[in-house]
Amino acid sequence: MIKTVIFDIGNVMVDFCFDQFIARYGYSEEILRRIRKATLESGFWKELDRGIFSYEEVLLQFISKDPELEEQIRTLFSDTTGIVLKRDYAIPLVKRLRAAGYQVLALSNFPEKVYLENREPLRFLDEMDGYILSYKDHVIKPDKEIYMLLMKRYGFLPEECVFIDDLQENLDTAKRLSWNTIRFEDYDQMVEALKQMNVIVG
Repeated sequence: MIKTVIFDIGNVMVDFCFDQFIARYGYSEEILRRIRKATLESGFWKELDRGIFSYEEVLLQFISKDPELEEQIRTLFSDTTGIVLKRDYAIPLVKRLRAAGYQVLALSNFPEKVYLENREPLRFLDEMDGYILSYKDHVIKPDKEIYMLLMKRYGFLPEECVFIDDLQENLDTAKRLSWNTIRFEDYDQMVEALKQMNVIVG
């Protein structure tokens, strides 16, 4: 029986609008492509998530990928407000699950700066029973330590939880720990999968 429902945040409970976000600066398509390659596609986001490096150190890594764009990259990431868009279902879904008696948690690799500058679309976190954001504990999915920390902190059994994430590598670790999992595709698919597990979603 499922007693705890755990959500990833990015692409599950919020939308990331990176292309729309950088488009507001009016850069050319070529500049946008280069910025994306130097930042989002560089793989260094994981170090930012983990909290091992400061935001400035990560920014320097981005710039090192394309030094000619230092001014644009610094301008772009001076304020990340607007990079995250709310999903209208997030707060109602959390409220329905909690009203039905489920413990509702979040487990996410979420950069601190983005978290602090986008609090409005993340308001659903205030409705949850708790959450772990990777930068605070310096562990990151799919490392099993962050999953174990969530279990220890919120006291649930592996077989009594379900974890919803959009990345298979994160779900694979959960499965190895005997968690139930759902690979997120869209809201309707997620709700149907929860119902098949006899989770009441309203």
